[in-house]
Amino acid sequence: MKKAIITLILAAFIGLVYADNDGAKTSAPNETPVQTVTLSGCVVDLSSGEALAGVEVKIDGTEFKAYTDFDGNFEIQDVKPGKYNLIASYISYNKSLVEDLKCEMKENEVNIKMQASK
Repeated sequence: MKKAIITLILAAFIGLVYADNDGAKTSAPNETPVQTVTLSGCVVDLSSGEALAGVEVKIDGTEFKAYTDFDGNFEIQDVKPGKYNLIASYISYNKSLVEDLKCEMKENEVNIKMQASK
């Protein structure tokens, strides 16, 4: 009986030592983290200059999008630096397209003016 208990404890200890830690994140020594930037800005009405709340601002061809707050401000985080097209859409307004927007490591702020549809 004593041998069985010792064998069971030894097996449990070996299992703990060689257990795979699914939650542990390890990175390869040569792996460098990808730097990302934040894209922010403000959306206003073209004729009145009034801030528009609830406008969807999306980076074309990606799943990155944000909605403007009550002051018309938006922020999209974790964007890789590069050139993008932004699409702003809002009910009763024409879609706005900002082409070839450069997201760099510096300040990335864009102001979008939307025109009401007729």
